[in-house]
Amino acid sequence: MLRRRRPIRALAAAVTAFALFSGVLVASGQTAAADPLDAQLIATHQGQQQFPRVFIDWDVPITMSDGTVLKGNVYRPADATGQPVAAPMPTIVNLTPYTKLIGNIADSTMAVPGLAEPLMRILSSIDLSAFGMGGISDLMHALPGGAARTFAVDRNLVQSGYTQVVVDVRGTGFSQGTWQVFGDREQQDGAEVVDWAAAQPWSNGKIGMSGISYSAINQLQTAERKPAALRAIFPIVPGSDLIRDVAAPGGALGIGFIPEWLLAVNATKLLPDLMSILNGKFDWVWLADRVRDPFTFFNLVIEALATPSIEQIKPEMRTLLDEQSPVRTAFIGNPERIEVPTFIYGGWHDIFTYSSPRVYNAVNVPAGQKKLVMGDTYHVSTGSGLGVPGAPPSLDVLQRAWFDKWLKDIDNGIDGYEQVHLWQQGGGWTTAPSFPRPGMDYRRMYFDAASSGTAPGSGYDGSLVTTPGGPARVTVAPGLSTLCSRDAAQGTAGILSAFDACAKDARISETNALTFTSAPVDRPTQVSGPIAVHLNTVLDATDGYWTVTVNDVAPDGRSTVWSTGQRTASLRAVNEAKSTRSPNGDYTDPYPPLTLETRQPIVPGQPTVIDIGLFATDGVLQPGHRLRIDVFAGNFPSSIPLRPLLNESELKPQHLQLDPNQPSWVNIPVAAGAGW
Repeated sequence: MLRRRRPIRALAAAVTAFALFSGVLVASGQTAAADPLDAQLIATHQGQQQFPRVFIDWDVPITMSDGTVLKGNVYRPADATGQPVAAPMPTIVNLTPYTKLIGNIADSTMAVPGLAEPLMRILSSIDLSAFGMGGISDLMHALPGGAARTFAVDRNLVQSGYTQVVVDVRGTGFSQGTWQVFGDREQQDGAEVVDWAAAQPWSNGKIGMSGISYSAINQLQTAERKPAALRAIFPIVPGSDLIRDVAAPGGALGIGFIPEWLLAVNATKLLPDLMSILNGKFDWVWLADRVRDPFTFFNLVIEALATPSIEQIKPEMRTLLDEQSPVRTAFIGNPERIEVPTFIYGGWHDIFTYSSPRVYNAVNVPAGQKKLVMGDTYHVSTGSGLGVPGAPPSLDVLQRAWFDKWLKDIDNGIDGYEQVHLWQQGGGWTTAPSFPRPGMDYRRMYFDAASSGTAPGSGYDGSLVTTPGGPARVTVAPGLSTLCSRDAAQGTAGILSAFDACAKDARISETNALTFTSAPVDRPTQVSGPIAVHLNTVLDATDGYWTVTVNDVAPDGRSTVWSTGQRTASLRAVNEAKSTRSPNGDYTDPYPPLTLETRQPIVPGQPTVIDIGLFATDGVLQPGHRLRIDVFAGNFPSSIPLRPLLNESELKPQHLQLDPNQPSWVNIPVAAGAGW
């Protein structure tokens, strides 16, 4: 027998301020859309729904095949008296490690009559760009983007005739077990929860999956296992290659975003179910599991920061650095196995930027059954800019349309939606039949020691040219200028994006960078696709750390980062089977193995070639703008090398050897007729 509890409105009111601060309060602020299809989809989702109320069954036990009990909240359409509708409905599953209690708080807050709409109008009107804090405004303007409803529960979706199930991942929230962090058993849970939901009397057997970040990743992992009832997924900012996404962003094995993330999840998983304590039904197995494993994976973080040498790395850490280990392979997805309709939202400055477009291209379905939207967003500003004129509708609107098509067979036109919607950096919202855009032509642009005259405040002002220049050696030392950078904002999931002088202008960080800047373009010049940089380096130690960014430089000198990549020098080996090259033979994505077995210590003083892959991007250089490559000898705090590798670098200055016989260059995808 399912248990029913009423939401506690007092709790909702008490946490309203916290919910706003956390960016989880999203109301319906969708503006009218010029596109007829967009307008139709918005009207369908934001208009009067079929059922007036929502019935909630709290903490429903879901027993896995190994006996572990997960806990889920079940949201069902209800009639005017609050009784659940008996007819079976399509069901949407969301698996979260952030405890469904957070979703409860957000949902209860948004359900307070008359609260959400006025707050939305106030927050949407805030503009702090005049005070240099436009990043905070961006977060405020993200609220109408639908993130909260797709993060947890969308009552409009439920009231339109869906059941929604939000489940705590094993070892988190109120669920039993040990948190596996995407381990094989956790991935199996995803498929078993789908099977469980399909078998319930309130389900018609047609299952979709929703959610953001972790809940997007496990959508991909579940779809790869092909449970028969799964009909469609809507992953928002998903990761697939989690090693390349966050453990070694861009190819530099280090620690950046991971410690604070692990701390947050490990802290919330220790919150007990207070209601079960009050009613005498406390889950003692839950308590025993938490005592057994209170801080999952935190020992590895401590080891990574404390171990002084490669030889002293312990077996558990070495397992993560073994390309063939089960732990390592669990972090690498296989999106080509996905055979259900898939709608992906990603951000150009998200922590999963590397994966989002790659997953879209890999999913094995016809064109009409997969879509990609890439916004100008960080992880915490997911959905920012959606739902305004000229932009795609908000995430909740798009999600509803996607599920209506594939779970209810409603011919709403979403399958005919443009394949790819891209925020074109340097421009605005655009559409394309594919990503990268058709017609891109890869070309080399070489690093030259001659001054461009455009970066007087940089550590070194060089040029980006079409033919190699004369010989020179230029030097950059490790520093802390990247604390004020878009890389720092991206690597901290957008937390440091508030200050425009750092996140929207690279000139402060460039004070400790080698900059190489092109001539201005004389016409709009499109760049679309993955980018690679080829460096001829010289180090004074047995290791080092290189970070590279691609920037758009405006006539007034503002330098805006479009994409980034990095590489630990000793981990410069390339896995050719997973790498890609352009027709000119140069790398576009030199994929790193990132294992101790493939590590190659540097010979001090000897020129060493290092290839660095940058996240794929899409942008347009406007007439008078220039392309710039920044080169740094570090990237704190976005990525902190493992201590043994940091010790070997000795934090010594690093050099680029600009040699016409062994040049350094960027392999850049530009449209035909580029304006140089």
